[in-house]
This record gives sequence, structure tokens and C-alpha cells, in this order.
Amino acid sequence: MADYSKLSINQWTIMRQWSLPEAIEGYARHGIHAIGIVREKLREIGVAEARRLLRAHQMTVTGYCIGGLLTDSDPARFRANVAETRQAIDEAAALAAQCVVFVAGGLPAGSKDLPAAQARCLEGLADILPYAREAGVTLALEPLHPMTCAFRSCLSTLGQANSWIEQLRAGPELGIVVDVYHVWWDPQLARAIERAAGRIVAFHVCDWLMNTVDLRLDRGMMGDGVIDIPRIRRLVEETGYDGYREVEIFSERNWWRRDPNEVIAIAKARYLSDVIGDS
Repeated sequence: MADYSKLSINQWTIMRQWSLPEAIEGYARHGIHAIGIVREKLREIGVAEARRLLRAHQMTVTGYCIGGLLTDSDPARFRANVAETRQAIDEAAALAAQCVVFVAGGLPAGSKDLPAAQARCLEGLADILPYAREAGVTLALEPLHPMTCAFRSCLSTLGQANSWIEQLRAGPELGIVVDVYHVWWDPQLARAIERAAGRIVAFHVCDWLMNTVDLRLDRGMMGDGVIDIPRIRRLVEETGYDGYREVEIFSERNWWRRDPNEVIAIAKARYLSDVIGDS
């Protein structure tokens, strides 16, 4: 019998097709009992109803997306994003989520000062971490591909994520997401993953298409692109990580246009194949 016990599918993979109730019920119907939840989908039904559905379908929340975006130079907007991240922590605690995925934020409008944006994010993290610690929630730093540095994330490498954790002297309240789409290109990847031992709390998989038409919203199903996913998976698991492999695909021209049951069936087949490394 096929073993999907470590397979999670992030809601982004079927973002355009299913609501949160439909995703929870649909995943369970396919024998998958782990999900990454998107905040805007949760807000359509509320925490109480989400908890009920998750319990009814024996569903684990592997990640809650997102917190962060703490680089704004406007004090009011910065405080608002800190408050939003605190709320995300509360929601994640209520859902028993394994982590809140933390995206740093890009450059403020009109700014070219990347070090200042990074310092601002660290300032926000330092403020929020005691709150996360008290709530028993892990914030998981997700470095994003450098192409997003200007508008989405001034945190671009796993090496940088390790340095931030060390600089903040953080404990288990701060971890790392390894997303193959964002880190596969890094010549220092193996060393950075080794350095992240004990800090990795989530592992996301998809693929980078050779002929991509959108650097953010045209990700591929595992096996359709150029990423050596088995190699990265081995590096991650050699650190002691034995958690879920979470499928997260942003795909405006392909997977978001297809029957979600077909998308899930293909993801399940690829999960069991050598494109992730289980065969």
C-alpha cells in the first residue's frame, strides 16, 4: 500500500480551485492528512470551523502562510505588520500548526537601501520572538530566490537565514523552511543545509521549469523541471529532519487551471517516484 504519511500539500497548489473546507475534505479523500494553510483561505471560514474540519479529517497543519513583511520604513505600516504577524502566531497556535512561514519583506517604496530593510526585519523579529516563544509557535524563516529581493524578501539564502538565527540568539521559536524552488541554485547550499541542522522545520518541493514564463507564478510539478530534488532532500534529511515533504506549486498557466483532483493525483504519483527520491 502506498505510504503518503509524510506528504503534505500546501493550499497554494490548488489555490484557485478549492476553498479551505474543500481542500481539507479533498486531501483526506485522497489519503493525504497534512496541509499547509493560507491565511486568506482561513479567514473565509474562521478558526473555529477550520479546527473542527481539521479534527474531523485527522489533518495536520504543516505550515501557516504567512507572517512577516517587516521591512517597511513607515512606522505605522511596520507596527501594523508586526501586529499581523502576532495574529498569525495566535491563529497558528489555535490550529496546532507546526510553524508560521515567515517572509521577510522587500524594499520599501522608493528605497534602495537593502541593508536598512534587512536591519528593520531583524528589529521586527527581535520584537516578535518572545511572543512566539510564549505561544509555543515556531516562526520559520523562508529565504526566497534573489529575484524577489526588491518586492518580497530581502532574505535570499539559507546561509543568511542561519546568520539571522545566530544573530538573534534564537531557540526553537525560530526555524528555517527549505524550499527547493528558492535555494536550488545556491553554490553554498550543501554547507548551508548542514549548518541548519536542528533548525529546519519545513521542506517544500516543486520544480523550476527550463522555459518558465513567470519567475514567481510558473512553478512546475516535481520532475518537470531542472531541480535535483532527491539531492536536496538527502541533504536536508542528513541533518536529522524527518518531517513532511510539502508540495507548494504556484502555477498561473498550468496547475491552477486544472481539476484539483488531477493535480493531487499527479502530485501523489510524483511523490512516490524517483523525482523526490522515494522509489
